[in-house]
Amino acid sequence: MMWNPEGELIARIELPAGPSIAYCHNGSWWDVTAVCPTIAHWLTGSVPIQRIRDSKASPLAISQIETWLAPSDLQPIKAFGVTFVASLLERLVEEMAKGDESEADTVRANLDTELKATVQALIPGSAEALRLRESLIQSGHWSPYLEVGLGRDPEIFTKCPPMAALGHHSVAGLLSESHWNNPESELVLVCDANGQAVGATIGNDVNLRDVEGRSTLLLGRAKDNRGSCILGPWIRIFDDSFNLQSLANESITLEVEGNDGFHVSETASLSGLTRGLPALVDALFDQHDYPDGVFAFTGSPIAPIWDRSVQGQGFTHLEGDRVTITIPSIGSLTHGIERCPALEPWSRGLHEYMCDLAKRKLL
Repeated sequence: MMWNPEGELIARIELPAGPSIAYCHNGSWWDVTAVCPTIAHWLTGSVPIQRIRDSKASPLAISQIETWLAPSDLQPIKAFGVTFVASLLERLVEEMAKGDESEADTVRANLDTELKATVQALIPGSAEALRLRESLIQSGHWSPYLEVGLGRDPEIFTKCPPMAALGHHSVAGLLSESHWNNPESELVLVCDANGQAVGATIGNDVNLRDVEGRSTLLLGRAKDNRGSCILGPWIRIFDDSFNLQSLANESITLEVEGNDGFHVSETASLSGLTRGLPALVDALFDQHDYPDGVFAFTGSPIAPIWDRSVQGQGFTHLEGDRVTITIPSIGSLTHGIERCPALEPWSRGLHEYMCDLAKRKLL
């Protein structure tokens, strides 16, 4: 599946000349950097997709691609939270356990069964959801997670700055102090400057459950650190058969392998997205602008609660883990896991990138 991709793809890769843009159709790759120096050129409309299609002067053999960069460059990377019921319930578990993984199983078992069943049947922002919201507030049973899970406005946060994301076959980073964490396998939408979703990729919105569980105000600390955002391997461009409607019926598979012999694979449907993909795009651009385009994580339908080392203690990463996330219509994203201090510091920012393109006379 990885090397027989469907549809049209656009990617960022490292070539001897520097970071480059590659285009693929029918399994054949071309270096189109001379026509489209950045992903932003495409997403702003300054380089139409047809011009990229017509630029096939520099064919690429797949063997020439040694490093897959994240397929984002000048774009902010945003993320939606608690967009699936499973994610909402696990956020409540983190909050009630105050970030202590040893309490998670007990909290999970004691979650109000009637509340869980009611939440699963509701559409966020609907009259029924808002009535439940008011009743929970009145009874003193409220949470920031229930607000975004039931209310009109979804949770949208900034996952990382432009140029900070890592690509396929990279190594993700965990804060050195985190001892309860997991991958978050997600569909990532790619939107242009006009507010239209034009493609999709795969991402891991790495989750530090103990940090965020202590306080929702620690979201920035839990979500944005060295190596915390993995994207790729490429963007599949939307067409008549691959779009928001088709993705709503897709599945996503998360696989984790550890050096300790641990192995797990779980598949879930994206159809459980409570607000729907078009509503997320609308929320993203509600009184907001992204002149270079934007990438948006859409939330994870898989809550990794498998036991690993100790019965009842659930799952957490160990150094050396290998994570693979697959969406059949897009491909597979694979990366490793280490602690942030072990990762090479992020040093290539926008200034260096622009200087590199200028030296190559691409700007």
